[in-house]
Amino acid sequence: MSADIIGGERPWTLFDASPPEARSAPPGQWFFFTDEEAETIGAIVEQLIPADELSISGKEAGCTEFIDRQLAGFFGNFDRRYMQGPFQPGTPEQGDQSSLVPRARYRLGIAALNEHCSATFRQPFAKLTSEQRDQVLTDLQHGKIPMQNGDSMAFFSLVHANTMEGFFADPIYGGNKDMASWKMLGFPGAHYDYRNYVERHNETLDLPPVGIAGRPEWNIGKD
Repeated sequence: MSADIIGGERPWTLFDASPPEARSAPPGQWFFFTDEEAETIGAIVEQLIPADELSISGKEAGCTEFIDRQLAGFFGNFDRRYMQGPFQPGTPEQGDQSSLVPRARYRLGIAALNEHCSATFRQPFAKLTSEQRDQVLTDLQHGKIPMQNGDSMAFFSLVHANTMEGFFADPIYGGNKDMASWKMLGFPGAHYDYRNYVERHNETLDLPPVGIAGRPEWNIGKD
């Protein structure tokens, strides 16, 4: 039994069964977040992944847009998970056992975070200094910020995980602008065929990264 080699135009449409949410939407257009919520998450992802000599920041890379698109899709309501009770505390190995879906956890978490910052520093998280943001995020990570109907440690863990996903995921999902993280790592991405490189170990291949939708310059003039 051998595999078929397909040439010419692909006989399918990308993501027919599971399309990325609003993948063609411009940066700064929100499908779940309010402007204030987006500003807060933008400040968080910028603090988690600051710009340096190696890469742009998480905010510049589009992590806020990535999270917004994910929350607007089936991930936001855990539509593909079993979400019937009873809900009981579990072990760390069992993962999140809460009845809160990501949309609710983000909305409640952002509100509680800004309420804490306003009470402590008299301004919302996005207006804090870098040092103050670090302090707040450290307290959030260790469960020291009270959250009604929520858990600050779980909220931090969710935002942290989603930020990493947005920074390293394929750009088609809204993050990893210009494949910045892939260029930083030297990751070549979704090239069609790697057979010529399988036996080449411990080498720098210097292949330009390619996303699921190709490279930006390939799509110039197609709209």
